[in-house]
Amino acid sequence: MDALRKSWDELPLVSLDEMLRGRLPLIIAPHPDDESLGCGGLIAQLCAAGTPPHVVILTDGCLSHPNSQTHPPEKLRHMREEEAREALHILGLPHGYTWFLGYSDHEMPSAGPAYQFAARRVAGICESHGCNLIIATWRHDPHADHLAAATLAEHVAAREGLPLLSYPTSGWALPDETEVDEPPAHGYRLDIGDEITLKQQAIMTHASQYGGVILDCQGHASPETEAVMAVMRRPVETFLAS
Repeated sequence: MDALRKSWDELPLVSLDEMLRGRLPLIIAPHPDDESLGCGGLIAQLCAAGTPPHVVILTDGCLSHPNSQTHPPEKLRHMREEEAREALHILGLPHGYTWFLGYSDHEMPSAGPAYQFAARRVAGICESHGCNLIIATWRHDPHADHLAAATLAEHVAAREGLPLLSYPTSGWALPDETEVDEPPAHGYRLDIGDEITLKQQAIMTHASQYGGVILDCQGHASPETEAVMAVMRRPVETFLAS
């Protein structure tokens, strides 16, 4: 994994136009906050250019602090949706460009009728709004919902004949010795130097995750999260091509 991460840092540094070549992306986030962590700079650039993306958030994220008495699942579900709305507003995304599919945290389907229904919903958003590129989480991020999001994106992209890019988040914190079945990296690093302050503001708007407001459950306070956050504070975003 260490060698793979180093190869990510050697991907070409490009502008928005060079990476997208006129394509309009649909961004898929497994949980409220992944959109800001992985794509906050991209979203801000697209909005500033007058071509806002559509953002699909698959799950409600209500189990990020499963033992909290002060923030039980129903309260956290509402809180996380509002955090995502505010974060995307900071990034410039207009009203009507965010889609909450409402699947239960840790229960995003990866097969069966519910999975097929989710695929039809995502494909329908692409078709209705002219999205001709899908951007979703990296399939080796160590979370089942991230894998499910990647699987869904791959399925829709293949069925609709759309290109696909992936953004790693928690994959940045995988142990160096982790073996990943992945071909040599190719893709892009997007220069978000002008947007990094907005991105950091958007991330911290997810206060339930990063603001220390939930004190009776460990939640996201971990060395792995600190490693991921260090990457997300850099003035580049990484997008891997399939």
